[in-house]
Amino acid sequence: MKFFSFWRSLASFRVRIALNLKNVPVEVIFIDLDANAHRDGEYRRINPQMALPALVEDDGATLFQSLAILEYLDEKYPSPPLLPSDLAGRARVRALALMVACEGHPLLTPRVRRYLDHELNLRDAQQSAWRRHWIAETLAALEGHLADHKDTGKFCHGDAPTIADICMVGHVTAALNQQVNLATYPTVKRIFETAMALPEFAKAHPLAQPDTPEAMRQK
Repeated sequence: MKFFSFWRSLASFRVRIALNLKNVPVEVIFIDLDANAHRDGEYRRINPQMALPALVEDDGATLFQSLAILEYLDEKYPSPPLLPSDLAGRARVRALALMVACEGHPLLTPRVRRYLDHELNLRDAQQSAWRRHWIAETLAALEGHLADHKDTGKFCHGDAPTIADICMVGHVTAALNQQVNLATYPTVKRIFETAMALPEFAKAHPLAQPDTPEAMRQK
């Protein structure tokens, strides 16, 4: 199994966590987004969307889109489960994950940043304001759904990590990179710290990857 990843990609971060939780060995192939390697013909043949991550099975089957990959891994390797056993619980976890992966994160991606820069000519301060606004909006929505909810436990849903936690930690990591104060989101902050204390999450962190620039690596 081959896993196409980039250290800073939050979508790749999600899949790294799941692979670690499932203890699935993969061959990691690094695609340098900063060097536009995702636009090269070789990778474009793997994923015509030219987005990360991608997962290629030994039989050549290609998987793309991080949430689809997470559910694929959960079905192929059912232990430990990344979705609750009950119908309503699965819907809640998926909804929390989608809030990040399909609403918050897309506004922060490199292609959006390039458009803001090259087409709209927004200055760094304006782009930073853009990122902080959308990060905070998603954090507020997560806090509203998680705080005081009967199904929120040590993690977003219950006392074991799910797809919701996998997505949330990436968004909080982006928030920390933008120096967003998490004090306003105490439930999100608590769950993030609980998740990142697990080695499977910590080892997947963007600053702990083999392709992380040396100057940015965790000390």
